[in-house]
Amino acid sequence: MWALLVLIGAAAVSAHLQDLAFDGQKVFRVIPQNDEQVEIINSLASNVQVDFWQPDSVTLVRPKMQVDFRVEADVSFEVEDLLKESGVEYRVLIDNLQDAVDAQFDSKARTTRHSYEKYNTWETIAAWTADMAAQNPDLVSRSVIGETYEGRPMYILKMGKSGPNKKAIFMDCGFHAREWISPAFCQWFVKEAVETYGKDTVMTTLLNSLDFYVLPVVNIDGYVYTWTNDRMWRKTRSKNAGSRCIGTDPNRNFNAGWCTLGASKSPCDSTYCGSAPESEKETKALADFIREHLSTIKAYLTIHSYSQLLLFPYSYTYKLPSNYEELNSIARAASKELASLYNTKYTYGPGATTIYPAAGGSDDWAYDEGIKYSFTFELRDTGRYGFMLPESQIKPTCEETLLAVKYIANYVLEHLY
Repeated sequence: MWALLVLIGAAAVSAHLQDLAFDGQKVFRVIPQNDEQVEIINSLASNVQVDFWQPDSVTLVRPKMQVDFRVEADVSFEVEDLLKESGVEYRVLIDNLQDAVDAQFDSKARTTRHSYEKYNTWETIAAWTADMAAQNPDLVSRSVIGETYEGRPMYILKMGKSGPNKKAIFMDCGFHAREWISPAFCQWFVKEAVETYGKDTVMTTLLNSLDFYVLPVVNIDGYVYTWTNDRMWRKTRSKNAGSRCIGTDPNRNFNAGWCTLGASKSPCDSTYCGSAPESEKETKALADFIREHLSTIKAYLTIHSYSQLLLFPYSYTYKLPSNYEELNSIARAASKELASLYNTKYTYGPGATTIYPAAGGSDDWAYDEGIKYSFTFELRDTGRYGFMLPESQIKPTCEETLLAVKYIANYVLEHLY
């Protein structure tokens, strides 16, 4: 078996020199049954380039855990042989990743303009933020909260009827570049807010009584890179001193148990925590904005994908938050609301125990800053498409998620502090 691993390793080096087309790449799901099988996954990851989708690092793999990972085309058969030979329970989730990448674009809305039912490029989203503010001046305003490593402006939309002493909810999307369904939801939310204001009683009450800050894409440079170079890119695009590896995981870059559990100190890892908390211009801009508005922001919602989870603090420790019972009951009710439309089942609970420990996340940081309603959504699906959720699922995904977000927002409005 070890000879097989060495062979796989040699093949992987040559693969890395080739173009990043995804033809023949496979996504496997394995469920290691014991420590020995966990060790097999570990040794595989140290011999070949393995892109972990769920959990997002090999260090988090535990017995009985569902593990999704991607491997290069020229080692996929050897990897499959290794799994068979070592008796690790596995299945192939995606047989040819290029097919899945191509199949994402199945939307009937074949317009080059902005569409809520297809994935939009950053240029299109940026123009859309300007349009939303221009077309709905009494409900939407746009400002810049900072700029990215590559110099792109970070636009935030403030939504709500103007009024005195309004409290606010902050929502962001697009932390991880490849999670395209996430920015799609932020756009959908804005659309629903402006279209249903004055018609839908809940939305009207929310916008009359609260402001919403919506940051449609946090990791803009990374998002652009997934459109131009590598659909599977996750991190930011900043250079790391003394390393040829690019980028930091922005959701490991906050000052909440920074770089302890479930984060890596190696710049080449997908969960690299950065050189210091808020080392990334994007996380610093977001954190600065929240700190400046801390007296008014009463809830923090961050949208990721995939796995159908509704999480709350903590992820950097197994300790429960002081208002655990309240957060758990909100998550339970919001998950039930979400499921009421298409019967999509969500799992909910504190991050560390519900999925895996991960330090430096924005939700834990916001909670520790005093925002007591802090939630992370992991949208569809549970792995059939993973990060390659087809455009035909944008509408149902956003519709159901909106129900949960409205539930949480309404709860916050009724429990202002």
